[in-house]
Amino acid sequence: MENLENKANFLRTEYAKVLTTLDADAPRKWGKMNVQQMIEHMSDYVRIASGRTPVEIVTEEERIPRMQGFLGSEKQFPENTPNVLMPDTPVPIRHATKQQAINELQEELDHFFEVHKTDPERKTNNPFFGILGYEQQVQLLHKHATHHLRQFGAVE
Repeated sequence: MENLENKANFLRTEYAKVLTTLDADAPRKWGKMNVQQMIEHMSDYVRIASGRTPVEIVTEEERIPRMQGFLGSEKQFPENTPNVLMPDTPVPIRHATKQQAINELQEELDHFFEVHKTDPERKTNNPFFGILGYEQQVQLLHKHATHHLRQFGAVE
């Protein structure tokens, strides 16, 4: 996966800064979540990536290789990518401010990188992509982050 270290560095040091520049009321180009719901949603997925929130794999085993092929590509998630694990109505926010949500996300990202630094061979379940190691998790988190940044016009 090309630029893995660049993607990891973006997640570690730049992602929260970009989110800080987003207006809390920024209009979304698609989807139902507002900016803060999206940030809190990303924290949930970083917790999955670090193993802090264990999950079952919901994708049929025979589809995992194709899913991981997409994951390894530079193709972006399509707009309105369905997520069967999310309710039709976004969950209420759990933080009083957008900045508190960003702080939580940064803490989860720091934890993710620390866990994988301490245990480089660590693999965790992803509900859609199967069992993933560090490189695949970084690729997925970066792909997921940029998907939602595009959703709110923060990146092209």
